[in-house]
Amino acid sequence: MIFFGLLFQSKLALQLTYDGQFSIQALLNGIMHGLRQRRKLTLLLATYLCLGTSAHANFVDTSPLSYVPDTAVTDTANTVFDNTVFNNTFTYNTVQNNSTQHTGFHKTSAELMASAFPTTSASDDTSSLDNNERLQRRLSDSTDTDNVVNSDDLAASALVPPELSEPSLYALLDAEFAADRGEIDRALALYKQQAFKEDATAVFERALSLSLRYDNVDDSLQFAKTWQDQNPDHVPAWFYVAHLALKAHDYALAGESLNRILLYDPRTDLSEILIGIYPTTTSDQRELLEALQPINSEQNASLSVLKAGLLYQFNEPEVAIIHIDRALARQPDYVPFITLKADILRKIEPAKRVISYINQARLRNPDNKSLYLYEIRYLLDLKQSQEAWQLLLEAHQRFDDDAEITLLAALVSLDIEEYQSADRLLNRLAKTPAYLNQAYYYLGISAERQLRFEQAKSYLNSVMQEDLVLAARKKVVDFELLNGNVDAAIKTLDKLREQFAVFAPETYVLQANILWQHHRADEALQLLTRVSRQYPDNQTILFARAQLLDDRNDYIVKRTLLNHLQALDPKNLSYKLSYAQLLLSNDQNSEQGLALAKTIIQIRFDDPRYDNELHLQALNVLASSALSNQNYLQVIDYLQAPYDVLPTLRSGVLLLRAYQGLGDNEKVDTLLEDLQERFSFGQQNITDRIQLY
Repeated sequence: MIFFGLLFQSKLALQLTYDGQFSIQALLNGIMHGLRQRRKLTLLLATYLCLGTSAHANFVDTSPLSYVPDTAVTDTANTVFDNTVFNNTFTYNTVQNNSTQHTGFHKTSAELMASAFPTTSASDDTSSLDNNERLQRRLSDSTDTDNVVNSDDLAASALVPPELSEPSLYALLDAEFAADRGEIDRALALYKQQAFKEDATAVFERALSLSLRYDNVDDSLQFAKTWQDQNPDHVPAWFYVAHLALKAHDYALAGESLNRILLYDPRTDLSEILIGIYPTTTSDQRELLEALQPINSEQNASLSVLKAGLLYQFNEPEVAIIHIDRALARQPDYVPFITLKADILRKIEPAKRVISYINQARLRNPDNKSLYLYEIRYLLDLKQSQEAWQLLLEAHQRFDDDAEITLLAALVSLDIEEYQSADRLLNRLAKTPAYLNQAYYYLGISAERQLRFEQAKSYLNSVMQEDLVLAARKKVVDFELLNGNVDAAIKTLDKLREQFAVFAPETYVLQANILWQHHRADEALQLLTRVSRQYPDNQTILFARAQLLDDRNDYIVKRTLLNHLQALDPKNLSYKLSYAQLLLSNDQNSEQGLALAKTIIQIRFDDPRYDNELHLQALNVLASSALSNQNYLQVIDYLQAPYDVLPTLRSGVLLLRAYQGLGDNEKVDTLLEDLQERFSFGQQNITDRIQLY
């Protein structure tokens, strides 16, 4: 308390108020500022705090010192006095605590304070001195020459700073204060510097934790590897290096470290090392597998299952099954191992064998929900819905209060048209607040499939969960339009906008679509033009507005809108296709338009950008251009195969005109009959205009 007394009595003591009340945060800031201004006193205070109890005499609290840091920094000017105090005042001894060595002090806190603050005689005249001057006099006048540093000692120390083999407490305090102030680079540098001294395991762990938090993985790995090289017998460092090497994709070093660990203890748990390190790229997965192959993992479940997973990834199930069996021999009822084996068996065994294996594992672990769910989903993948439903009902009875099981059972009931079972399960699910909206949504679906539309509307209008409400209201709109009630449909959208402003753009587009479908195109365009001023960069509204504009009469406005959209999202293929269609509608030989459309049809089906509908629309655009140039064979080449697989009215009409141009009457009659049967072509007022939004 001496230090705090000095702090508040000095000129730098802060009288802080906030709205008439004392601010604790400001007080702490003031104390921290005072600590930084009086580093010598801070050192004595920190020492007192560390040695104030017998527990602290032999144990350094690692809670702030055993977690995360880069370059070595030495602050000689600030550490001269403190190193001298440590060398002259304290005697170190080393205490072994498990694998971590902690530094203790022989002197008790009472002896320390007695030496640092000796009692002043009654004859000393210090009444007129402030606390700082009194402390300086005590330090200079003390007769305990063994424990107090005089000015000559300080001067000598300034010339030749003493080197400490153990970590400097002052440096660690400085580092921790720096980290608290957000000066991470300085904290990392100090911690890393001190970590390479003797008996600095706790410091290394703190340095590494900071490094993991603020450095990149490569820097953390370099620090950990360098420390491990200096401390080769420190086993935990092997684990750190192995994990960081895996994260840094240094698989050669990772394999070397893992092999060292397994030679030390073949059955050690490697699960913590392997968490979050599974490579995402094929090349990294292959490199990791090559690094692990030479390691003997027969007795290590964690490594065996990692090998099995990689081999399964590379379609080597016969070898993978050997490794997963080794893992299961160690942990036969560990569910992730069981399900991985099931995944591998699905590649090499018939479905009946896989179901039998999962069934046996489930019977051994009757209270494990995951095994029930795995078997149920596998049965659903096999299109064995009735078997899955029966197993779900069994699981529902066993896990009576499990909402996930109840929901899945209800959904499967809907799929197999067991509506009575679905409604019973969903009404029960509605009693769980977290699942209330999902229950209402699927009750609405159930009522819809039973043609009870008013009941369906009631349920769907009750859905208020944000990720379900838009889909629910769209269905309500469809019900209203089914009855020809356009105004009610629009009111539903208006109400949705009021309740969920986030869906306003989507509801405006839906409203415009309704108006357009009911031959009110001018109203739809006016609506989107008006709301586009309210949402000037909303792509959904801008694109819908562009689609309502005429390719020829509104060419300039539409081109401007589409150019703006492509600037907002250059990778959007719908914008590119619409722009290509605009160009070709005004010039059937536009090179830019043809190039854009061909770019879309050249995207392979296994490309993530591939979209079947856009692909077909692009073919129609190119076929239309070819038809205008009387290149009938090119039209057939573009569209015949797609029409056979996925017939559409527009594609059929373009093909019909191409066969008419070639004079192939037999093909014309056959295609015309197909169009009449599929699309009532020629029987109603149908056009081949296609809506792209």
